[in-house]
Amino acid sequence: MSPAARLRALTPDWIADPKVWRTEILAGLVVALALIPEAISFSIIAGVDPAVGLFASFTMAVTIAVVGGRRAMISAATGAVALVIAPLQREHGLGHLVAAVILAGVFQVVLGALGVAKLMRFIPRPVMTGFVNSLAILIFMAQVPEMTDVPWPVYPLIIGGLALMVLFPRITTAVPAPLVSIVILTVITVAAALAVPTVGDKGELPSALPVPGLPDVPFTVETLTTIAPYAFAVALVGLMESLMTAKLVDDITDTPSNKTRESVGQGIANIVTGFFGGMGGCAMIGQTMINVKVSGARTRLSTFLAGAFLMVLCVVFGPVVSDIPMAALVAVMVMVSFATFDWHSVAPRTLRRLPAGEIAVMVITVGCVVATHNLAIGVVVGSLTAMAVFARRVAHLAEVTAVTDPDGTTVVYRVTGALFFASSNELVGRFDYAGDPGRVVIDLSAAHIWDASSVAALDAIEAKYARRGKTVEITGLNAPSAHLHERLTGEPAGH
Repeated sequence: MSPAARLRALTPDWIADPKVWRTEILAGLVVALALIPEAISFSIIAGVDPAVGLFASFTMAVTIAVVGGRRAMISAATGAVALVIAPLQREHGLGHLVAAVILAGVFQVVLGALGVAKLMRFIPRPVMTGFVNSLAILIFMAQVPEMTDVPWPVYPLIIGGLALMVLFPRITTAVPAPLVSIVILTVITVAAALAVPTVGDKGELPSALPVPGLPDVPFTVETLTTIAPYAFAVALVGLMESLMTAKLVDDITDTPSNKTRESVGQGIANIVTGFFGGMGGCAMIGQTMINVKVSGARTRLSTFLAGAFLMVLCVVFGPVVSDIPMAALVAVMVMVSFATFDWHSVAPRTLRRLPAGEIAVMVITVGCVVATHNLAIGVVVGSLTAMAVFARRVAHLAEVTAVTDPDGTTVVYRVTGALFFASSNELVGRFDYAGDPGRVVIDLSAAHIWDASSVAALDAIEAKYARRGKTVEITGLNAPSAHLHERLTGEPAGH
């Protein structure tokens, strides 16, 4: 194959499609506008200058567009990372924060290479639904402060923005409705000289591009031990949010993504961000939904342009961007929250059909996320709850039935179902040790041994019969169960 042919084969089909370019460019612009106040807000949470959050959003988006595994997903400075890193900033300063971001990126690269993304298959569907719904609630809750104790013109502006985003797509979808809403509300605000909160009120926008450099910290073991716990927490929170968001985008776009590449890519993006003095970040659900669900973007171009436009808007068009009313961006985020929420999951018809355990898992996940404002905690607690519900449900599927031979010398116990720590605990009490004849057969041909607890339970049963001078024969083990039983039987833990 010639170099030209190889280049054509590697070039995406959309490169020559003007419609895709228009969609991606406009989507990137809308996301950039929505990123500015968010990045400034997260900077305030972390206790750093607004430029630190804006630089992080720029470098995260541009880098992940190249090295990430999920096309069209937006990564930038996030509230979750800001909450984790804020105590380090308060106690040790910006230099330690930046160093922690770089180390967090290294942790993410290592975890990604070790296959941490494969753990995503253990996230149950109710937890994923709870994750999505809690995100929608958090996005809406984040807008509430912008709608309280504000001048009265803010409310008609928000209502007008929502109306524009609902009605404009009926006229045309060539231009994203959120962009139209932002432009029109900004023109109205400036023309009418309305005294309402603007983007400029959030903080001063940077006037120059970030420059690379090393963190201003002593390169000692003491520094490493100080930043390592924070870095590891940032790595875990960032990976969890990014992988969950990637899975959500997979479902929305009906396209797969490379989760391992995304994990490593998040690490690379944080390393780059740290060397440019940013506060770190991960995938952003709100801006991703604007990009994918509202604007219809599907390629890496929109992610790259979101970061590039962010810096252009700040450095070149700072005065214009500063005049954008917060009401316009609030309207966009409210629309995103309603579009993100899985309304089908809370419909009465759905709730009537779902098992109570799955409803409980979803509610607990939402409750934990909303209460802690930490998506990682909600996902972990929800997953643990789902495991407990599943274990309880499966434990009751293990049944024991006994049949005594006509001559009365042998009793056969037939065990069916999965034997693991939850079901095996009840297994010991299902046998008549005093009343059974001298020979006992335990038929496990319809069962499967999953863990050491089950082997220990079988050992305990044999020991109870042996103390009464009776023999036990275990039959019907499938190959994996026989191997596990042979390897673990006789362990002291069983007695």
